[in-house]
Amino acid sequence: MATSDSQLNSSSPTNDENDFKINKSVAHFAKELSNASYRSHKSASEVVFRTVASLKDVIMNDQWTTAKELIDLIHMNGDHLMEADPSETCTSNMIKRILHIIREEYIEDLESKTVEKDTSNSLKKTMTSERRTKDIDYSKIVPTLKTSIIDHINEFVTELETCKENIIQQAKQHLHANEIIMTLGYSKLVEDFLKKAAETRTFEVIVAAGVPLLEGHDMASNLSKANIQTTLISDAAIFAMMSRVNKVIIGTNAVMASGGLRAYTGSHTLALAANYYSIPVIVLVPLYKLCPMEKDAFEANNYFHKVMAPTQGIVNPDDASLADRCTIINPVFDYVPPELVTLFISDRGGNAPSYFYRYISELYHPADHNLNL
Repeated sequence: MATSDSQLNSSSPTNDENDFKINKSVAHFAKELSNASYRSHKSASEVVFRTVASLKDVIMNDQWTTAKELIDLIHMNGDHLMEADPSETCTSNMIKRILHIIREEYIEDLESKTVEKDTSNSLKKTMTSERRTKDIDYSKIVPTLKTSIIDHINEFVTELETCKENIIQQAKQHLHANEIIMTLGYSKLVEDFLKKAAETRTFEVIVAAGVPLLEGHDMASNLSKANIQTTLISDAAIFAMMSRVNKVIIGTNAVMASGGLRAYTGSHTLALAANYYSIPVIVLVPLYKLCPMEKDAFEANNYFHKVMAPTQGIVNPDDASLADRCTIINPVFDYVPPELVTLFISDRGGNAPSYFYRYISELYHPADHNLNL
């Protein structure tokens, strides 16, 4: 159904209007995201692909004529997805990536009609390149825009499909024979990374259990089945064992613009112990987890304020009455500052935390860094 400019530009649309305009694919995915059972079992990659697919459906099937109308549609549907699970940063990252694709394709299609194809005119090229950083009028009609955007999104999906494999293939460059590696909890990406290196290297892995969920038990079991020498330890033994370790390798839930991490509980303790003994900390991260926000914005959006019930790994369910007599905070995430991270390994190679600002300038448009504005 067509959406008028007056609807899109309304400063205070009613709830009925918003419900009326939400794309069916987006509404269906948002309903799943709001389900606590789904949230507890979903993976970040699943959220990424579902978000991109839902927004692609908006672009293909909702009615719009200009880039401005489409940007407004993506904002509106994106807000609906983020409200379903406010703590999921991958959703907002994909919304921002799609917005960046729309803006880039609009500018390129517009310039292809207005700028002469003269490869020798470097001055004109420089001037048109500078336009990308300035305010653009997105209200002009470009007939080829939808096709260009869909083609770009298809390329983006292909990139997403190969990003984890690209990270895993770098394992042999960073792990060497007879090293002792320490990790925390469970990360499928870290598991596959270590297994890939074990194809040609012999090394030992120390796995910290990862209180409160103790997912390190699964990690240790899986690595042991792959014939990797593995030792499972409690989180309390991290500092005592760190002096024997050559490298720390962990995954993360999200990376901020500064290179700081929103990682699972215990990661900060692990990074501090590694820093004390000057042990390099390597973080495996697909770039879809890179957020164009600083720590203050994370806190303002309550991205850190996610807690589990005390009965999840802290208080025995048989002693649930104890939780009624005291205050127990069971956080899901730690903040790990960038100075405690030695190297990030992404699908584009290894980089120091300070390099991520460049990736942000490539992947996101400045106007979309904060979708709440």
